[in-house]
Amino acid sequence: MTRRAFYVAARVLSSSVFVGLGFERLLTAAGILGAGAATVGAGALAFGVFELAAGLMILLGWQLRWVALLMAAFLVVDAFLSHPFWRYAGMEQHGQLLHFLKNVSITGGLLLLSWVESVREEDPTMGRLG
Repeated sequence: MTRRAFYVAARVLSSSVFVGLGFERLLTAAGILGAGAATVGAGALAFGVFELAAGLMILLGWQLRWVALLMAAFLVVDAFLSHPFWRYAGMEQHGQLLHFLKNVSITGGLLLLSWVESVREEDPTMGRLG
């Protein structure tokens, strides 16, 4: 694989969680999935739009350095607020720990994407990757 192919694959894979979950939230809000719009509040709808938009920006490479940093910060906050594994025991703790570590792992990938963009912007010999 070429450098460009690795770079595009990293963007596609890193963005997939945001595009997929954002799209799912919007389909749920529209009543196409799950219980429908009756159970989805405006905050959840706005969050779905945010998540989908950020995922598409990462996928397309638009303002990647900054969007990746924004989403990395968001995931760190989300890990601590949404997945407090230290409050649980047994299988519940395992599930929360899994989600917490997933967020941390995705954060690492987003930080790498942001770093690659910063190096690419500063070093013209890297060439156009995306």
